[in-house]
Amino acid sequence: MTTFLALLARDLRLSLRHGSDTLAALLFFLVAAALFPLAIGPAPETLGRIAPGIVWVCALLAALLPLDRLFGADLEDGSLDLLLLSGLPASAVAAAKALAHWLVTGVPLLLAAGPLAIMLRMPDEAIPALLLGLLPGTVVLSLLGTAGAALVLGARRGGVLLPLLVLPLTAPVLIFGVAAADAASGGLSPRPHLLLLAALCAAALPLCPLAAGAGLRSAVE
Repeated sequence: MTTFLALLARDLRLSLRHGSDTLAALLFFLVAAALFPLAIGPAPETLGRIAPGIVWVCALLAALLPLDRLFGADLEDGSLDLLLLSGLPASAVAAAKALAHWLVTGVPLLLAAGPLAIMLRMPDEAIPALLLGLLPGTVVLSLLGTAGAALVLGARRGGVLLPLLVLPLTAPVLIFGVAAADAASGGLSPRPHLLLLAALCAAALPLCPLAAGAGLRSAVE
């Protein structure tokens, strides 16, 4: 456990040192969502109806931005070999990377989603459901992104392959997350959709680090 926490602290320090990655993801999230009112008009009814989809899609795309450097920098300077020799299983190394990615990318996106939803005229009763859905949803996005980044590590044009691999896998997360906010705005209970998101998160927590660990071992062999 001490080694895991040390690895997590190392990744957090590196993320703070390269804070431009987090800032770029957050700015992309805000700017991309702000373009929608310019494209479809400022009508509150229209914006409020599609706001959950806007927030979720922009959050997904923003979460993908830092993934290219998640393992790439460690592979280039040889740190990845040392991490895999630290005594931690490869899956635990991947889990620490995923947690660091969520803390430096998922949490800021979650904090920015509330003001963004208000700007997009989302109904007040739908905002809590949106944020509750984003909490497990961003965790799943980080886990899937970590697994995808590990699987394409060392591949030619891995930066192109990564979105093609991860985006289809995130479709259930987007569907249930948007459905929860839509149900709340329509006066229905978002609980079934939130429970499905929680189930996806529970399934991704053990499976994605295992897949990422296999990808890391394959990349260094």
